[in-house]
Amino acid sequence: MDIRPNNTIYINNLNEKVKKEELKKSLYAIFSQFGQILDIVALKTLKMRGQAFVIFKEIQSSTNALRSMQGFPFYDKPMRIQYSKTDSDLIAKMKGTYQERPKKVRPAPVKEDDAPRKKKKNKDPNRVPGGANAEQPPNQILFLTNLPDETSEMMLSMLFNQFPGFKEVRLVPNRHDIAFVEFENELQSGAAKDALQGFKITPTHAMKISFAKK
Repeated sequence: MDIRPNNTIYINNLNEKVKKEELKKSLYAIFSQFGQILDIVALKTLKMRGQAFVIFKEIQSSTNALRSMQGFPFYDKPMRIQYSKTDSDLIAKMKGTYQERPKKVRPAPVKEDDAPRKKKKNKDPNRVPGGANAEQPPNQILFLTNLPDETSEMMLSMLFNQFPGFKEVRLVPNRHDIAFVEFENELQSGAAKDALQGFKITPTHAMKISFAKK
């Protein structure tokens, strides 16, 4: 652990049976709460199996992620996390692709202001149904919509079980875009709803959460 903090965290002890694409999506789902992720590198070569790199835009994000998720049970195995060694060929190559960015990164405040606006534009057309759903009285069951096709019970459980009172995830047969999540009470479900509203499970799917109809 004497490696200097940097933007990239190196994770090992990952479950080798999980498919690469599902692994990357699940890692994105649980790590994007700490900040913007530039890329996730997971290779299925013999030497690199069970390992991944998550590259954050900010060092603060990678530091928080390392502290919060150390030993987190991910597909039934506790994650081991450390900062990536800066001389890693893999990351040097990855950073090579980001070398053009410094000019753009300096006026970051402008970019970050723009980003939410763009997101809001996308969301506004959908706000109306969200508003209608919001009128449901608070209760312990959340109704999720706009989920990507590859959503799995495991993926949603990992996302929601970080909140106190989590009980279970229920997927709807033959419908991949919706699901229910049950908590002990409406205060706990409300906290999870507020925290994960609009959470992007994939870059193109912002999850919508409302209280389920009783």
